[in-house]
Amino acid sequence: MTPPVLDVQGLRRTFRLRSGTVHAVRGIDLTAGRGEILGVLGPNGAGKTTTVRMLATLLPPSGGRAVVAGRDLLADPAGVRARIGYVAQSGGLDPNCPVGEELVTQGRMHRLPRAEARARAAELAADLRLDDLLDRPTAALSGGQRRRLEIALGLVNRPEVLFLDEPTTGLDPGSRADLWDLVRRVRRDHGTTVLLTTHYLDEADALADRLVVVDAGAVVAEGTPAELKDRHGAATLQDAFLAITGRASDAPATV
Repeated sequence: MTPPVLDVQGLRRTFRLRSGTVHAVRGIDLTAGRGEILGVLGPNGAGKTTTVRMLATLLPPSGGRAVVAGRDLLADPAGVRARIGYVAQSGGLDPNCPVGEELVTQGRMHRLPRAEARARAAELAADLRLDDLLDRPTAALSGGQRRRLEIALGLVNRPEVLFLDEPTTGLDPGSRADLWDLVRRVRRDHGTTVLLTTHYLDEADALADRLVVVDAGAVVAEGTPAELKDRHGAATLQDAFLAITGRASDAPATV
């Protein structure tokens, strides 16, 4: 049996504050196979982003274990970083930097030779419809264009696992549909495993092969979208989510 590309067991994160101890993640278990799109759902404060930040090596776990793309998260974080892409909720683009320069710089940060970094930038720009924007500063991009660039930056190193933390928040319906198509193409063309957090339940229903629902820092349900709906006698994933968590999704209104 092929081992999972993502194998997380008992992952925990505790924050010690002056006001007391916060158990943000209480013991997350999840797995994902090669080319699988795994959706992670949960109310605000459920621990989704904290979990993703741990798996992306940006935040050390307080306990548990994880193997990401064949590398141990605790023993070999550099090996994990070399094999993943990460797109945060809010990007860190330099507003004055042209699109092409951002892509080449990211390639160089992944230790690609300059010529290879330029070639990879051109390849991604063509694939993500950024080739007409290479000389434009990132501050002049639309929301959908910025999101495409941020995902391109996460793909520069051809990652085995791509983490997308609420990638379509604030986008108009057309830009959201474009991003959905892009995620599907990344999986189809490269066999990339995608872990996606989202508040948009229609997005989770449309994109994810399997879902994990997190609440209060722990997994409270998992299964395919159809399984979760069937299990709770729900006509929609929104109804299933309400039955599981006792509250509606925190998704902002779409435009």
